[in-house]
Amino acid sequence: MIKRTLLNVEKSARGKRWALRVDESIDLNSYKIALGYDDLLSRLIAGRDISIEESPGFLDPKIKNYMPDPSSMQDVDLAASIIVDAIETKKKIAIFADYDVDGATSASQLIRWGRFFGHEFDLYVPDRIKEGYGPSEQAFHTLQERGAELVITVDCGAASHSALRSAEALGLDIIVIDHHLMEGDLPPCKALINPNRPDDNSGLGFLAAAGVTFMVLAALNRELRQREYADMPNLMDFLGLTALGTICDVVPLTKLNRAIVRQGLKVLSSVSNPGIAALADVANISPPYTVYHAGFVIGPRINAGGRIGQADMGAYMLSTENSQLAYKFASELDRVNVERKKIQQTILYEASENVATEDNLENNNVVVIAMPGWHPGIIGIVAGRLKEQIGLPVIIIGIDDDGMGKGSGRSIKGVNLGGAISAAKNEGLLISGGGHAMAGGLSIEAEKIEEFEVFIQDFLRDEVAIATSESYRSIDSLMHPKAVSNELIQLIDRVGPYGANNPEPVFVFDDMAITYSERLRGGHVRCRFTAKDGHSLNGICFSAEENGLSKILLESKNERVHVAARLKQDSWKGRTRIDLHVVDLALVKKK
Repeated sequence: MIKRTLLNVEKSARGKRWALRVDESIDLNSYKIALGYDDLLSRLIAGRDISIEESPGFLDPKIKNYMPDPSSMQDVDLAASIIVDAIETKKKIAIFADYDVDGATSASQLIRWGRFFGHEFDLYVPDRIKEGYGPSEQAFHTLQERGAELVITVDCGAASHSALRSAEALGLDIIVIDHHLMEGDLPPCKALINPNRPDDNSGLGFLAAAGVTFMVLAALNRELRQREYADMPNLMDFLGLTALGTICDVVPLTKLNRAIVRQGLKVLSSVSNPGIAALADVANISPPYTVYHAGFVIGPRINAGGRIGQADMGAYMLSTENSQLAYKFASELDRVNVERKKIQQTILYEASENVATEDNLENNNVVVIAMPGWHPGIIGIVAGRLKEQIGLPVIIIGIDDDGMGKGSGRSIKGVNLGGAISAAKNEGLLISGGGHAMAGGLSIEAEKIEEFEVFIQDFLRDEVAIATSESYRSIDSLMHPKAVSNELIQLIDRVGPYGANNPEPVFVFDDMAITYSERLRGGHVRCRFTAKDGHSLNGICFSAEENGLSKILLESKNERVHVAARLKQDSWKGRTRIDLHVVDLALVKKK
């Protein structure tokens, strides 16, 4: 169903049609009558497909209301029994973790849980460039040489059949904790906990690996109770790390995930984790931490270690009790993150220039850009940023000195990019490749890139055509500047935490004049908008040069515009104010 255009904005400054998020067929009065909500709260809840019956739990999500029986997941009780047995017999346990935030938070939960019993787990995080994703035969050899008898893989392993067969041949016991989609036969291991394994009926496939790990901890504590242990770790102490991994892996913030994040952020803010405290200090933030802090301040710094630094820094930092060591890791991660940003900006500029020279961009279904020397740890971020700019699926490929390409892609809603990449692999165009609907990765010989581009353009032609024809920017409500208040911010916060499947509200302030604008470092623009009755609001447009809004903001002062923005409350030196965070603009059509 195509929604009605708002304010006749068919094509905004960022090329988007604007439409109200709430479908006109939804009866908002039913929310107001049944629940006593006002118009805006009803609109925000209904716009996120929350029914009247679900609304009270949505606004007040509690772990106890959404926590399922851990035993609903295949092999979780078996894994708990094996791990507790290993602790009781003092076997050497090692954690093999993925190099991103989800992997680091999963690993640190297990390490901290084991430390409660005086059992120090070994940690292995593969180098993203040299070793790639997931366990390998060599990694298992290394862990065995370090004395490991039981290895627990987290956020990886479910598709690593060859590596797990090698571990079996070595006599290593393996437990896999993962959440990625699976197909085909199950890999050989002692236990496989993955709510997305084909025979799992738990309905928990929406969890990040950090969430699956939290469920494993619940099963471990239950195993301890059954063995009549009097003392055991408090599960709630781990919830902050669970929330951090959940936010940074961009899984749907609904039901259990929503409760994990809402309650977990409180734990993250109050429980003293030396790594979080150190990273907050170097990043100049302080509790209470929000989704923004987790996703855009803490998370990128942890990820930077896996992208271009020492892959295991993040996991070590989150799991250590040594404040001095935590600060050392945090400082290095902060430095590496600055370097990551510089590399990212260079690749983004070069990729954008490449797109700008495309003669037939409008005829492209997927933008595929390859260049020698592009860092494989950064290309995924660049693909995402470029996708946001042009509104098409984007695949960025970096080619090394041996003529091998590593690619990462990001898609738009309605286009299954991972499926297309898998199809290209089945056609023999890729060395490896796959992913999910919104993202994918691949390895390819440089001489096959052109053929791959032709294939994927043709494969996704119809999907992209349908997706782009139905694309629009969702607006939660029209609003006047005088309605902006602290009470409004509190109402908006009730519907949070925001993230995947619970988008942060976007409001439109119509027919505003640009009365002030100033270019800031980093391509951002500070601005002010004034309504015809004199009410004004300050705002900022982040990455304005990159998203194409800087030209209007800086060169069209006193032009009248419709402003699409999010509302942010900022405190500085005891003063609080509410700013617009501008996401789009549309020039008011002159009569």
